[in-house]
Amino acid sequence: MQALLDTLAAMSLPTDTRRLFHGRGGLHPGCEHWVLDWFEPVWVLTSFQAVPEEDLARVGQALAARWALIAPGQALNWVFQCRQDNAVETRLMAGSVPEPHIVTEAGARYAVHVLKGQNHGLFLDMAEGRRWVRERAAAQPGLRVLNLFAYTCAFSVAALQGGAAEVINVDMASGALSIGRRNHELNGLGKAPAGQASYLAHDIFNSWAKLKRSGPYGLVILDPPSFQKGSFVATKDYARLMRRLPELLTPGGEALLCLNTPKLGTAFLTDQMRELAPTLQFVERLPNPPAFADADAERALKVLVYRAPAA
Repeated sequence: MQALLDTLAAMSLPTDTRRLFHGRGGLHPGCEHWVLDWFEPVWVLTSFQAVPEEDLARVGQALAARWALIAPGQALNWVFQCRQDNAVETRLMAGSVPEPHIVTEAGARYAVHVLKGQNHGLFLDMAEGRRWVRERAAAQPGLRVLNLFAYTCAFSVAALQGGAAEVINVDMASGALSIGRRNHELNGLGKAPAGQASYLAHDIFNSWAKLKRSGPYGLVILDPPSFQKGSFVATKDYARLMRRLPELLTPGGEALLCLNTPKLGTAFLTDQMRELAPTLQFVERLPNPPAFADADAERALKVLVYRAPAA
């Protein structure tokens, strides 16, 4: 675990929520199971396998030593989460976690929950995607956005901050959408003149007629889970989304396709798009944040931009 300890020894105090150590990227042999994130004012250390208590103690000591130097007089708050198979164990190791817990990224504020569940309310690896959406909205006044698998609506916040006229957020999980409403409130968004956000707790595959009637859209965002039993399995369900894209987009409209599983590479998306939505042109693959550097880009998060033909 030396690479993790070296990162702790050299780190500075982050200004935004972010990842500090990404062992999952395979660039630090022996540390592939370790991840360290900053959800201010809390450090979240995650292991994807069981680890000895003495290893946790070493990390705690290193974290405390560095914290005393970069944040003298401030309390150290840190949480440990162990994930293996379908089991999740979360422990508060030192200090406390604020409630509500609000973090910042690129000037936006988001509600998170680091003491429960595997997903904390904000996917840090999608920071560049949110930046792209914000800039796209700023470049296209009046942009209407369809945000599918919206989760806690971070893409919607970014779009409205950029100046989008409207964002329709769709997700089966009403609880996640409730947090999404809160995220818009935290940023003073969702009401005129800041733009309008709506929230539909619908099964996307049973709502195509409604979504089509509300369109077309200048931007459609697809950020589904790679595998969620009873809801979405990428290997069979992503194609159902791709077929529908051309009828949802305005002339020149764009689609953002996201895929986060090491089991499927870029070709999974590009090959199917070529077959199922041939009128849409591949534009680019967005970079991932530098903190998420990976030894194999095909195992990392894939975020692809496609564009409909102009009228």
